[in-house]
This record gives sequence, C-alpha cells and structure tokens, in this order.
Amino acid sequence: MKLIRFLTTLLLFISLGLVTVASVRAEIVEGRDYTTLIEPRPTESGKNIEVLEFFWYGCPHCYDLHPLIQAWQKKAPKDVSFRYIPAVFRANWIPGTKTFYAMEALGIRERLHDKVYDAIHLDKIDLSKDELLFDWMARQGIERQKFVDTYNSFSVQNQATRSAQMSKDYNLSGVPALVVDGRYLTSGKMGGTPQDTIRALEELILKVRKERAKK
Repeated sequence: MKLIRFLTTLLLFISLGLVTVASVRAEIVEGRDYTTLIEPRPTESGKNIEVLEFFWYGCPHCYDLHPLIQAWQKKAPKDVSFRYIPAVFRANWIPGTKTFYAMEALGIRERLHDKVYDAIHLDKIDLSKDELLFDWMARQGIERQKFVDTYNSFSVQNQATRSAQMSKDYNLSGVPALVVDGRYLTSGKMGGTPQDTIRALEELILKVRKERAKK
C-alpha cells in the first residue's frame, strides 16, 4: 500500500510539473517570441486589431506557414482585421509583389493566391520571369493581355513601391513576418515552428486587447 501511495504521489507531482512547464512555455517572451517596434506604425483597420502578414511567394517558410494562416483566418476573432502584404527586400521579389497586386486588381487573388505558391514550390515554375508568369496565368483561364496590362500598370507599380517602403518602415529582417496593431512583430525565425508563430500571433492579439481595455 505504501508503495502504491508513493507511486501515486510521485505521478501527481510529475503531472503537476508538466502542467507548470506547459504554462511557462505558453507565455510569449519579448526578444524571443516577438519584438516591439521602436516606432509604432499607423493602422488601417479602424477599431479592429490589425494583423499584417509580410510574405514573399518564393519563400519556403512563408509557404509552410500559409495553410496555418488560412486555418487561423477562418476562426479569427471578429475584432481582428487581416491583410497580406507582399514584401520587397530585393529586386527579384518585385515580380511576386506585382503579381499579388495585379491579381487583386482583377479580382482573382483569392482564387489564385494558393496556386501561385504551389506553382513555385511544387511545380518549380519560376514566376519571377514575366513570360513564364504570363503564360501560366493564361493556363489558369486569365486573359493574357489583360493580365499583362494590369501587371505593368502605373497603379500596380505604385503599390509595389509602397510595399517596398513598408518593408523598410517596419524594420523587417525576413519573412514571414506578422505585425500586430502596428506595434508588435513576430516572425518565422523567432517563433520556431509555424505552429509557434501562430501561437505567438494569438498571444499578441490577447496582449493588445488587454492593453486597450486598460485605456
């Protein structure tokens, strides 16, 4: 009986210890899981908590995070607004940024966003090359010349320039990067696994919500 009691007590302490460890791991830590922007950036979401995902279609880490971002969006709180921002760090990122904004202008972004990712990472098509991109769009049922004209339009070029400026303004060092309420940033590098990045995102949203409640 004494042995049974001892083992039961031991198991209880072990289980409590595991719960304590899990609780510690659930807390996000500044500098490890997220950073605070030195200069907060203005948001465009009104009263909602704004979440921006800076990404690049050619980034494998963005590709890995993307399905989790999609799943999270389906259950995102009503007080949260989400936007994709195609980042620009180098010249070879500009075609992906223009592709994103051209698709938005034509109303086909939702339909083709995932397919662009798959074409690059699964089919190994270099969509940073204009002719390959335009031919690929035609195979998706998009009028080739209409896409070419939109892709090369002044409006899309302006949006690409703005994305490049935003990438600098938010002091990004890589992608994927998630900015919450224009103040807090977490990224694939900081969060570890894609699941850790989503957890950090959710905790930052809670943090912002609590901070707003105190005002």
